[in-house]
Amino acid sequence: MNLSCLDISGEVLVVSQFTLAGDCTKGRRPGFDNAAQPEEAESLYRQFIEKVSASGLTVKEGRFGADMQVELVNDGPVTFILDR
Repeated sequence: MNLSCLDISGEVLVVSQFTLAGDCTKGRRPGFDNAAQPEEAESLYRQFIEKVSASGLTVKEGRFGADMQVELVNDGPVTFILDR
């Protein structure tokens, strides 16, 4: 965790994930009122990919808005608790 992708000549997989904008502070169902509208969100997604690519990293991307099945292997037992 002390090295960046640039430090290790890594690659980046960028996948759109609107559920990250879920507000879970009220009840059991997340609310997505704070998520950007699809057109704005896709523009931001593309801008992010362009900026990461401009840094010299290899970038792979998912299809914006697609139903994707993503698998990964985490390296190390790290847990982040996100709280507002």
